[in-house]
Amino acid sequence: MKLVSQRIALGLVLILAISVLIFAGTEILPGDVAQSILGQSATPEALANLREELGLNEPALSRYLDWLFSALQGDLGTALTNGKDIASSIAGRLGNTLFLAFWAAIIAVPLALTLGLVAARYAGRWPDKLISGVTLATISLPEFVVGYIVMYILAVNYRLFPSTSVIYDSMSLWEKLNAIALPVIVLVLVVLAHMMRMTRAAILNVMQSPYIETAELKGLKPAAIIARHAFPNAVAPVVNVVMLNLAYLVVGVVVVEVVFVYPGIGQYLVDHVSKRDVPVVQACGLIFAAVYISLNILADVVSILTNPRLRHPK
Repeated sequence: MKLVSQRIALGLVLILAISVLIFAGTEILPGDVAQSILGQSATPEALANLREELGLNEPALSRYLDWLFSALQGDLGTALTNGKDIASSIAGRLGNTLFLAFWAAIIAVPLALTLGLVAARYAGRWPDKLISGVTLATISLPEFVVGYIVMYILAVNYRLFPSTSVIYDSMSLWEKLNAIALPVIVLVLVVLAHMMRMTRAAILNVMQSPYIETAELKGLKPAAIIARHAFPNAVAPVVNVVMLNLAYLVVGVVVVEVVFVYPGIGQYLVDHVSKRDVPVVQACGLIFAAVYISLNILADVVSILTNPRLRHPK
């Protein structure tokens, strides 16, 4: 319990530190926010009034503390470009991103574990080499390259799925799944290799243990040894890497959402970066950081709970 508490406390400190970096990073950006909103033809009086309205004349520390305390209360501010509440705008977008990440995880995690088990079962033989080669090839390519290749093959050539992934609340579940098929395929290909190779490495590491040799001497088949003895004892590192990849599915989808014009939080962030909408950029950055760190903390907690050596370090 003490180790879990330390991980959670460290995560909170990291979120606080990242909030400082996010605010400082947007502060040192070149240019003037008021000028970018009003345009080059704005008068000095209009610029001064807008800076006063936005609080840009206040000290940076005071603005940071106001922003942080407001964010902790769920108030992420107002978008400069359209005057809409950022929290309300992000809520629906975040739901779309989580919907996309959920279906990618539903496919990627079981597939990665299965391929990892098969690769470990036939280590050094052609199934292992084929699986490792294909997954390494997919992870070596940038997401936008994989996205355009998948789009060209499945949307342009064979017309199996739409090339843009636009979804609405009025769409049925099947229509939504058909719309997000291409970005889901891309995300699965991107995260598959890491989870598969960690599963393979963890199982092969356990296979060198004495109790595995005892099971072999008893005459158990290799598949049964892996399923009953090796995999349960290799769960801790596998769970850790799975959670890290789930975190990536949530915060690393910006490029994929832009490629497929998917209405998620990544697309929302990119749209407002181009407009220099600082409050939106700060809010999206804070949410991404909080989600990523939270899932990393969850991965650490699960690893501690599944590993007796971490639960009882003495």
